[in-house]
Amino acid sequence: MKVGLSEMHDIASGAAILGTGGGGDPYIGKLMALTAIRDHGPVTLLDPTEVPDDWFVVPTAIMGAPTVLIERIPRGDEAVASLRLLEKYHGRKADATMPIEAGGVNSTIPFVVAAKTGLPVIDGDGMGRAFPELQMETFSIYGIPGSPIAIHDEKGNSALLNAVDNFALEWLARGLTIKMGGSSHIAEYAMSGKDVKRTAVRNCVSLVLKIGRTIREAAEKKESPLEALMRVTEGTNYGKAIPLFKGKILDVERRTTAGFAVGTTTIEGLDEYAGRTMTRRFQNENLMAAVDGEVVASVPDLISILDTESARAITTEGLRYGFRVTVIGIPTPEIMRTPEALKVWGPRYFNLETDYIPLEMRHPAFYRKAKLSPDKEGKYRPHLRSS
Repeated sequence: MKVGLSEMHDIASGAAILGTGGGGDPYIGKLMALTAIRDHGPVTLLDPTEVPDDWFVVPTAIMGAPTVLIERIPRGDEAVASLRLLEKYHGRKADATMPIEAGGVNSTIPFVVAAKTGLPVIDGDGMGRAFPELQMETFSIYGIPGSPIAIHDEKGNSALLNAVDNFALEWLARGLTIKMGGSSHIAEYAMSGKDVKRTAVRNCVSLVLKIGRTIREAAEKKESPLEALMRVTEGTNYGKAIPLFKGKILDVERRTTAGFAVGTTTIEGLDEYAGRTMTRRFQNENLMAAVDGEVVASVPDLISILDTESARAITTEGLRYGFRVTVIGIPTPEIMRTPEALKVWGPRYFNLETDYIPLEMRHPAFYRKAKLSPDKEGKYRPHLRSS
């Protein structure tokens, strides 16, 4: 399919929801992508099944704290420069690019690169959402080296880093990004088309497009965007979204530490949640949500804070006292729930005092009535049936 100006608006809107509070403000990336598409024409979005095994695929992205990106607007050509640097290292031109994460600004950066270079974008990513660290990708979990990584900033500084493993790569690249002012543009995890099909979270870009379009069309029809959103992920490789809480932002404790935006948010319950309190912890992205001390959702499942009226996602850096919000959870795809994956992005990795329990099992009454995706049907239906 072709992604033009209208599709880009919807992708940015949907990406903010899969960004789970982080990934950088998609508004900035949307402006960059719209400019690139307006100047160079629409971008081709390819299903992973359409990608030849021998293609050379180079994901592109922005790295750093989302709070910094607001103040340091990119020039627009940094990610392309990183792509070219990695191509030079490998001695081969890229056949396609793709996101490393479907959430936030990094859902849009590959479209900037693609429009400027004529490359297609592959409909998949390495996170199915947004996560704060470079090794937190299915590419890494299932055997793809992130090295070398090409890094570029808006001043023209660049570097090519090789590391002994992907954890060391995160550490080195994070340190350099901090020295570059807190944000940088990267190209990493270069791989074959065959490896894309083996390791990527599939069809997440088309999902964010569908989410954004659904919210927009509901608003245009004077329908409830929130109700429309709650239906749109049902039957996908994610699963039906669940409402977790509704209330007013009471407090936001947020700081930028070691290149991450970290902290907690307190939400005072409204309507059916009156008298109750939700707390959520974040490190760029929302990691865990608890109501009156009881955990209701945790990584790797998605936790998104939405404006109650518009269903627009509110990023970590955008949260303010008094906002009326609805918090939703979205089940994560099965490729992100394996034992190998949970070692990298499960709750214990972030020092959270809970084990990962899927949303389908935390809220069995809700999911007993929901349509599950085929890969979840056999696994969760036995737990959800009434005795």
